[in-house]
Amino acid sequence: MDTLPGLITPAQHAPDDPASDVPSPAAHPHLERAVALAVDNVTAAGGPFGAVVVTADGRVFDGVNRVTATNDPTAHAEVTAIRAACAALGTFDLRGATLWSSCEPCPMCLSSALWARIETVRFAADRHDAAAAGFDDAVFYDYFDTHPDERPMPVRQAPASAPVAPFDAWRSHAARVDY
Repeated sequence: MDTLPGLITPAQHAPDDPASDVPSPAAHPHLERAVALAVDNVTAAGGPFGAVVVTADGRVFDGVNRVTATNDPTAHAEVTAIRAACAALGTFDLRGATLWSSCEPCPMCLSSALWARIETVRFAADRHDAAAAGFDDAVFYDYFDTHPDERPMPVRQAPASAPVAPFDAWRSHAARVDY
């Protein structure tokens, strides 16, 4: 499986056989925190997802899923943790940070981590565990592997009188903040 630099793939689950020679690695405290946040969030009108952003200098920011609590489909745990870190630090660049998540990030959360320049993503449960609990994001993972004409939500370029005007304005605006 190909991965993006700095991102990890799901760890192989150790077999259920207690005699297995596969060692169980020690759980990381930030990952344990993300899982605990997810469990606690279930009783707080949120989804079973938690995340922790740890910056390069060790500052820690929590996030939990607030999709149903706030009627915001983008309020996934990873996004709320990234938002909290960026707001507190006054930056959109979290270069060097690690995102710890109770579950494998969905494509939106992974994109958010990429945009935030998160260096590493670590997670506990994977997308298949989430699907077994009723959170099946397969359509989102499969979307980009599907031919554009066969996608469930068509995304097409449409005619506009000046489609690149925003980019022209951006390039000519001396006070812009590059990212």
